Amino acid sequence: MDTFTTVSADWDTTERVSKTTPSLQVAVNPLFRPGNIIGENAYKALRDLGTDYVRYIPWLPYPKLAVAALEPPTNTTTSWDFSLIDPMTIDFFEATNGHPVVLDFSTMPQWMWRTAKPVGYPADPDEATYKYTQGTEPRDPTFKEIADYYARLLSWYTQGGFVDEIGTRHDSGHYYSVPFWQVLNEVDFEHHMTPEIYTKLYDQVVMAMRKVQPDLKFVGMALGNLETSANARFVEYFLDPNNHEPGIPLDYISYHFYASPTPEETPEVQGYTFFAQADRFLATVRYVENIRSRLSPETRTMITEIGAFQTDTAVGYSFDETQPIPDSHWYLSGALYAYLFGELSRMGIDVVGASMLLAGAPRQHSISLLDWTTGEPNPRFRVLQLLHGPGDRIVTLEQGHGHPYVYAMPVVTKGGERRLMLVNKSQHPAKIHVPGFSGGQKVWVDQTTASAPHAIAKTTSDIIALEGYTVAALTFPDRH
Repeated sequence: MDTFTTVSADWDTTERVSKTTPSLQVAVNPLFRPGNIIGENAYKALRDLGTDYVRYIPWLPYPKLAVAALEPPTNTTTSWDFSLIDPMTIDFFEATNGHPVVLDFSTMPQWMWRTAKPVGYPADPDEATYKYTQGTEPRDPTFKEIADYYARLLSWYTQGGFVDEIGTRHDSGHYYSVPFWQVLNEVDFEHHMTPEIYTKLYDQVVMAMRKVQPDLKFVGMALGNLETSANARFVEYFLDPNNHEPGIPLDYISYHFYASPTPEETPEVQGYTFFAQADRFLATVRYVENIRSRLSPETRTMITEIGAFQTDTAVGYSFDETQPIPDSHWYLSGALYAYLFGELSRMGIDVVGASMLLAGAPRQHSISLLDWTTGEPNPRFRVLQLLHGPGDRIVTLEQGHGHPYVYAMPVVTKGGERRLMLVNKSQHPAKIHVPGFSGGQKVWVDQTTASAPHAIAKTTSDIIALEGYTVAALTFPDRH
């Protein structure tokens, strides 16, 4: 006779009312340029998803698509040029219309940093480079030059234009709503900033941008890797209000998580590595949250990038386009995000952002939420569609804690439905006993649904079958 692990909930005992929004980032790349059907499909998927706090990040691989002033000003000229940047950004605003967004023009003009010799950039805007961000000292040690650059960027998109360094007015005609701005990206990698340097830069940027838009909210830190002692010190330093100029807001902090296997690992064993790394990350989040609560309890948290690399190198990226990404990667990566979303919701994290909507280069392909050849959703995006946002009551899990691979999170939705998220953290099928579920509805993403919309079925049993790396949402029948 088969025996099954039982999963049940105390639906009347609330642990926390969720304030966590499932979201994602849009990293700019040539696929989003006008006339590309792949980018058009991507923005349609984003529009249909309709989530809040999507982060828009023009960043370093494509300087001409990310930096609005590629050359330093002279006494008579400036290089301000939005002709390549605007079309993609306008499409983003239209795709997210009605939802609060986070802008992050993460790449500063390279000429603002001291280097032994000038750093060039590709003439072709579609050509990627990872050597543009160099130097550890700004040429203006007060950071006013960098701060003014960001104030002008904000003014371009929210105030209809700006006056440049030599007094010339540039009109944009843009009056978009930008409620949140993340100050830079992965500053522990880009320009290798110390907490002292970044905090000083952050303060100057915030002061300059608040003159343009006083109610703008800021997202700070933007760390790429928290699992270092240096970045533990970074968190302590940045979150201490005594290290900032008077009146500087610490609205949000942000940081990232990517799972990555060693080069020798086969797809059959990568899941064990990914979920072990996820558990270490969750322990780090708890540590950071303790620091935040102690030093700056009003500050909130956005985890703005979560993903998993499929790699054939030791540096965490797959560079070889000829090496296919195994199908299992997409289901594993989707299950990993769902598990982290559940646990981070339990901690009260505000935004959990999947990375990234559409990858434009081979070294990001394995973290794409969409097929980079079509712009259509893959299983990771389908998982994102399953997840609920703020307002659900997270209730107590009575039974089911002990299963080594099946993760369960019960909630009562804002509409009063009893809902149970199940995540199979193993590649092997599992069966779970869920008392009282017979007659309910199961919605799921697994290897049978592939990239199609999630499957939906009414059930006639309390026994739930889960394929490997399944993410399922169970809606219980009404109680009478």
